Amino acid sequence: MRKDLGNKMNFLPLPVLMIGTYDEEGKANVMNAAWGGIYDHGKIYISLSNHKTTDNLKIKNAFTVGFATKDTEVISDYFGVVSGRDQDKIEKSGVHVIKSNFVDAPIIEEYPLTLECTVESFEDGDLIGKIVNCSVDERYIDENGKIDVDKMEIITYDMTSNTYRVLGPVVGKAFKDGFDLK
Repeated sequence: MRKDLGNKMNFLPLPVLMIGTYDEEGKANVMNAAWGGIYDHGKIYISLSNHKTTDNLKIKNAFTVGFATKDTEVISDYFGVVSGRDQDKIEKSGVHVIKSNFVDAPIIEEYPLTLECTVESFEDGDLIGKIVNCSVDERYIDENGKIDVDKMEIITYDMTSNTYRVLGPVVGKAFKDGFDLK
């Protein structure tokens, strides 16, 4: 038997995305955004309200997206509860910033996987970014040259309990296992 819960937003899993930007003076800022995902091949979508990050997007037309991990959960949550207009979040958190080689935006070294993007469009809070490069800390590359997602311990936002959860183990092969029923 099923139970109706009404019009509740229970969309799972949601990646915990760290949006990195530079302001007009080249000062790095980062914010936590959980309302995002794939938009199309080579593009991402993020829903943003008014933030220092949105001001920076209009100036630089570039941003990075780091994926929060179990090890970065506390600083990642901090990046979502404090405004860059009120505090220098980079300095306070102690993260290490390097400049992307591909876009005018910062890479936060504590996040092992980063998408480097240009702004394709940004209207009414809907950010569409074109992925120009994907960089990964070499510690998270396996012996076959592929990203070791298990080792990263990427976290997701669980809106049903307002918690963060670690992405779980592999349970099957996409676009393969279903053929067993064909």
